[in-house]
Amino acid sequence: MGFPEDLKSIQKSLHAGNFTVVDIVSYYLSNIESSKSLNAYIEVFADEALEKAALLDAKIQSKTKQLGSLFGAVVSIKDLICYRDHKVTAASKILSGFESQLSATVVTSIIEADAIIIGRTNCDEFGMGSANKNSYYGTVKNAADPAYIAGGSSGGSAVSVQSKTCIVALGTDTGGSVRQPASLCGLYGFKPSYGMVSRYGLVAYASSFDQLGLIARSAADIDAFMKVISIHDDYDATMLEGDLYSNLPNITSPKSKIAVLAPMIQNNGLDPNIKSAIMDKIDQWKVEGHVVEMVDFDFIDYLVPCYYILTTAEASSNLSRYDGVRYGHRSSDATNLYDMYAMSRTEGFGDEVKKRIMLGSFVLSEAYYDAYFTKAQQVRRLIKESIEKILLDYDYIVLPTTATAAWKHSDTIDPIQMYMSDIYTVLANLVGMPALSVPLSLTADGLPFGYQLICRVKGDKCLIDNSVA
Repeated sequence: MGFPEDLKSIQKSLHAGNFTVVDIVSYYLSNIESSKSLNAYIEVFADEALEKAALLDAKIQSKTKQLGSLFGAVVSIKDLICYRDHKVTAASKILSGFESQLSATVVTSIIEADAIIIGRTNCDEFGMGSANKNSYYGTVKNAADPAYIAGGSSGGSAVSVQSKTCIVALGTDTGGSVRQPASLCGLYGFKPSYGMVSRYGLVAYASSFDQLGLIARSAADIDAFMKVISIHDDYDATMLEGDLYSNLPNITSPKSKIAVLAPMIQNNGLDPNIKSAIMDKIDQWKVEGHVVEMVDFDFIDYLVPCYYILTTAEASSNLSRYDGVRYGHRSSDATNLYDMYAMSRTEGFGDEVKKRIMLGSFVLSEAYYDAYFTKAQQVRRLIKESIEKILLDYDYIVLPTTATAAWKHSDTIDPIQMYMSDIYTVLANLVGMPALSVPLSLTADGLPFGYQLICRVKGDKCLIDNSVA
């Protein structure tokens, strides 16, 4: 049995009695089993999901109890999002076996709205990676072709939607970790404005960059979830003040002004097929009456260095809590306190995490703090001011989501090249603005890719409602 792939149609069919929530959950569980080789899930909450589905069916049939706005939505959550009395490991050995004593605010919100969580998905360890190959639980494979990567760090989240095992996936986006795999898997990926959604209950990587994100098959489903999860939360002091998603005004006119960052679209590293597809899209927008213009942007060479200096610095601080003392992995071979710290972290962290902790400790060291960390903060401010200035005259900025489509697991990519693959996505996190990756086309090999739109802070609802996609 097939089911509708959007929430509105699912809810309409449930009201009509065409099928039950148990039917939907059973269908998704069957798909999880048949796609197990893709390695999208770390843990599946099968019995729990079926039990909650039965309760929701009874609620629907009673016709007297008010249903939450997300009833019928089956959701996966990235293994960086806490769910009370469930394991959360950040795809790392250092947290193996750890069970959360709290639920993230977003988890509590969607459960109260009658969504059902079907499992936790694989990801790069602590969200550090662009290919989902850095997980303690192994590599995630792209459902379009398992020989290719799914993207990272929310690769499991993207594949969970791509392989039809849930309708929406909750991920996290520090430098493109939702948008990049969404693009490589042919889906919509949304990173809200920084502070639009509570970060309480998210395992931290780089706190001034991290933001919960959503992956779905449609912008409409992202909108439905944003109305639920974008709420004020006293547990997160970094949240935006004033109106959040549901109460934001829609200020975009039917005809948009769109800026194209010239150095980004003319970058030699951009796949010619992706560039051609985006230029075709731009021509289409012009025919439809939108204004699309090339604009200068002087900071392209500074985006990735600035991002990695600041995020590794924050990571070295955030990850210092994993020391073998309070929770998670503890070395059994240590004979003194110092060895317990060193050996627990050496055994528990993967190579990529160790690399970033070391780099972060270096840029925060007394000898290099001003030369690297302080300078990167100054550059971040200049980048933000430059983008804010552009968005005074334009509704959106358009740019590729990725420089290429997915590459093969067997391809050898050096670390610098891997970091540079984030060049198009880190911008939104550096400036704290919302960004939406939209499916665009396929390569000759049938691999998806997309483009992304960025708009001003608190332009989230405009971006979703009036996407020129």
